[in-house]
Amino acid sequence: MHWVTKIIRLGFRSLGFAALLLFVAGDFWVSTLRHGGALSLGERTRWLQRSSRRALRIFGVQIEAHGPRPTAGLLVSNHLSYLDILVLAALAPAVFVSKSEIKNWPVFGWCGRLAGTLFIERTRRSDVGRMSVEIRAVLASGHVVVLFPEGTSWNGRELLPFKSSLLAPIVGSSQPLSVVGIGYTLADGSVENDVCYWGDMTFFPHLVRLMSRKQVLVRVRFAAISERAGDRKELARQLHAAVLQLLA
Repeated sequence: MHWVTKIIRLGFRSLGFAALLLFVAGDFWVSTLRHGGALSLGERTRWLQRSSRRALRIFGVQIEAHGPRPTAGLLVSNHLSYLDILVLAALAPAVFVSKSEIKNWPVFGWCGRLAGTLFIERTRRSDVGRMSVEIRAVLASGHVVVLFPEGTSWNGRELLPFKSSLLAPIVGSSQPLSVVGIGYTLADGSVENDVCYWGDMTFFPHLVRLMSRKQVLVRVRFAAISERAGDRKELARQLHAAVLQLLA
């Protein structure tokens, strides 16, 4: 009976997910027409927020958020799953920094491109300079930029060391700086295997497992960083400690 319930749940959510794709595509098209054929970055982030909120309802995700949500500046987060992007986007319009491989993902790659995501080639060290320039420009325009400095999503058992290379745009800047800690709880199943996306997992089998879960609760805790280190490597350690404290 348990498996029958899961299959029925998966079937309904799959239909809902298909309908969602049609809705978000139509929403983007209508918004583009309404704004004269082109969307600003702010309009793209608000489109992503609307889309993310609908997606989370389909996935059965409930958010418990604490602390001041940033309205500008750099937001540094731990990274467990592609769900993190939907959760943070649902809470605050933002521009995300992501590895270039995501551009080729089904659904998420398409949404990322439309939403104005900043994609970095991780295998090219020279691309860090280009990305730093782009991050500075987006910060200067008053948007929130979300950075996952672990460099990859992980299993939640530990917080990986933060890479400092993309923190350069915030060092010595007057732009706001915030951190966020994300943690998941499942009503059934394993957070490590069914929510966290890591290692050699592949997208569609993982998505099927996720959509068959009864409910996902995510706790999100924000905190502003008032005093920051002046060196990017020291800042990476400071932000790592701050996120760890939010996860405790």
